[in-house]
Amino acid sequence: MSDTERKSGKREAVLSVKDLTVGFGDKVVLDKLNLDIYRGEILGFVGASGAGKSVLMRTVLRLLPRRGGTIEILGADYDAVSDAERMALDTRLGVLFQHGALFSALTVKENIQLPMREYLDLPQWLMDELAFLKLELVGLKPDAADKYPSELSGGMIKRAALARALALDPDLVFLDEPTSGLDPIGAAEFDELIAQLRDTLGLTVYMVTHDLDSLFSVCDRIAVLGEKKVMVEGTLDDMLAYDDPWVQSYFRGKRARSIPRAETAVQPVE
Repeated sequence: MSDTERKSGKREAVLSVKDLTVGFGDKVVLDKLNLDIYRGEILGFVGASGAGKSVLMRTVLRLLPRRGGTIEILGADYDAVSDAERMALDTRLGVLFQHGALFSALTVKENIQLPMREYLDLPQWLMDELAFLKLELVGLKPDAADKYPSELSGGMIKRAALARALALDPDLVFLDEPTSGLDPIGAAEFDELIAQLRDTLGLTVYMVTHDLDSLFSVCDRIAVLGEKKVMVEGTLDDMLAYDDPWVQSYFRGKRARSIPRAETAVQPVE
């Protein structure tokens, strides 16, 4: 978000979900859910396991059908635009799936070039240069380009998958559990990388996560999924003040070590 937007209080919603309903058979997973994500922010999306976090993300990406509601991306209603306009919208989105989802039979460079081949008409030499640029952006060395996913560490897989998500210079990036499976140092470095990319590339980031450290260190806002809706959204202070047992347990529980001790400690009775 720009300084002008901050001062004026105006925010541009790059993703706007209204009254979204998703279900499977007789089970309703999301019921008239509403959520806005604003340009330039990193939104952390949390909720209990099985609550529907990934279902929401996959529905927004049109990987799952919905029963009702509207989804606007970058000011356009997916249902109201032409096929050509929808394809143009798709090029402005990047996705990092939880386990990377790299194609095992392709090298890292070939994985990064997949979106380019699908949406663009570029000569091979230019796609090669762009792939090396994306590798540099995510902190991988050039020699990673010709390696296969099986030759990469967990952290390298995440970075390679992020490079692919950035292949088309998107405006909005979806990250599904980006730090899962990483050690604390690797997770902290990945969080720092996401923040740097947001600042340098002007990205908007939708991050599904269970990682409290990510929520505390890089997220501008947090949204909590519960009871098939977004039950609360706002800053970390808003989460700490929200009177709900699950939210309080999540943000003030034993693992909430990033909260200053003074905020969580039981005060002595005078």
